[in-house]
Amino acid sequence: MDNPQFEDSKQVLEEAKRSELYANLVAQLKKDFELANLQLNVSHNPSPEKLKTELHEKIYRLILEQFPEYLNLLYIVDVSEDKVRQIETTDVVDMAGAVSFLILKREWQKVNLRRQFGT
Repeated sequence: MDNPQFEDSKQVLEEAKRSELYANLVAQLKKDFELANLQLNVSHNPSPEKLKTELHEKIYRLILEQFPEYLNLLYIVDVSEDKVRQIETTDVVDMAGAVSFLILKREWQKVNLRRQFGT
């Protein structure tokens, strides 16, 4: 499965575990958060459920309390502005969940491509 079509964050994390790229995914997330001068408070090897929850909560807080930093994070992770605009919800909790999914998908692409092309 080189370019799977994911339905939700859980599927992204399951594929990362299955393909033995989960640790790389966590490291990439932490790296991009640090580049945005933000902290993602997860251990070195969090459970997929814990990672999903922490990311969702962090995005929720950023949307509500630090919107410029949230936009900067999306830029650094390289989440498409169009994809964010396509999210059909007005509820901030749902929005944070959908954005978390987009972030995980993009980070998965990065680590998977790096594995495929050896960079």
